[in-house]
Amino acid sequence: MDIHIFKDNIAGIASSAAITFRAGGVVLFPTDTLYGLGADAFSNGAVDKIYAIKGRREDKPIHALVTDLDMASRFGEMTERIRTLAEALPKGKVTFIVRKKEGLEMGIARGIDTFGFRIPDSELCLAIVREFGAPITATSANKAGEQPLRNIADILAQIGAPASAIDLAIDGGELAPSQPSSVIDLSGDHPRILREGAVPVASIGAAIRAL
Repeated sequence: MDIHIFKDNIAGIASSAAITFRAGGVVLFPTDTLYGLGADAFSNGAVDKIYAIKGRREDKPIHALVTDLDMASRFGEMTERIRTLAEALPKGKVTFIVRKKEGLEMGIARGIDTFGFRIPDSELCLAIVREFGAPITATSANKAGEQPLRNIADILAQIGAPASAIDLAIDGGELAPSQPSSVIDLSGDHPRILREGAVPVASIGAAIRAL
């Protein structure tokens, strides 16, 4: 595993991460919420590595990071109502689940009808996804069922031997405590809040009622 220290070298880090993704690799990196495990979201092999590293059940979907709603619309069904809601809620604080585009059956989209995405409020994350040119996985870097940790050393110790499958680690130091994103399912007839996180249910409800 290569470990890069993140010291504002955003272009260099983004280039290294994109190269790793194109080779089917996995990157441990700091996001605007927690450390994440990133890989090409539509590579079967790369997504399988993520599940193995985390020890995550394969029936639990993984969501993606995208640069903007236009990128999300390439892979998910984005109605004007969904766009309006996404633009009304704080950037980086909400994960949206929408119907996936027909024919999308690779990586995180295998065996499900939806595409989950988040637009991060992080210059580094946006630069990485922009450099790669496609969504990357956005799952937290922790052993399934365990508490997410806030620094590289503790994360690697928690994951244990499966961490050897991580190809590149970007060390952003100790992250500040942060709530996970709130999760809204917009794939059905009515919005459903699946998880209350950084944005309270009341605020999400108000945004939905304003549509």
